[in-house]
Amino acid sequence: MSISEITTNSESRMQKAIDNLRREYGTLRAGRATPSLLERVMVDYYGTPTPVNQVANISIPEPRMILVKPWEKTMLGPIEKAIQKSDLGITPNNDGEAIRLNIPQLTNERRKELCKVVNKKAEENRVAVRNIRRDANDAIKKLEKDKTITEDDSKKAVENVQKMTDKYIKEVDTIMASKEKEIMEV
Repeated sequence: MSISEITTNSESRMQKAIDNLRREYGTLRAGRATPSLLERVMVDYYGTPTPVNQVANISIPEPRMILVKPWEKTMLGPIEKAIQKSDLGITPNNDGEAIRLNIPQLTNERRKELCKVVNKKAEENRVAVRNIRRDANDAIKKLEKDKTITEDDSKKAVENVQKMTDKYIKEVDTIMASKEKEIMEV
């Protein structure tokens, strides 16, 4: 493996960590309705766990309401049960045609709890990025030890990996700050 392969691989892994963080933040309830809240809700579709968005149409008719309209009426019950079992803390209203989810206003206490979750997820992603840096540096040191690259090339590669790490950790901080701001908005 060459230095360029190591850095390319590391950068793509760091980008996946950032994408994962964005996905996780999308599922956090910030007091307004978004279809991504239901991404992790799995419904039993003829014996197979299936995401709700693959068995129903999800729309946002109002800022604080999610409308889930199943493609098959027989799926109303299982979707309602899946939403109740999920950790969303939202009670579904089934009207026989669709399921309405009213998103309640967040309390100050709940906002602070969500900010702690946001910080925890950000720290997990910072650690993931640092672990990727460590793996890349280990691979570079191994190349140097095997005399495949020179000491100067090794130092330059380690510096590049550090710059890349700093860039992605800064991106994690930016995403975290924006999510905190969104949660604390009243």
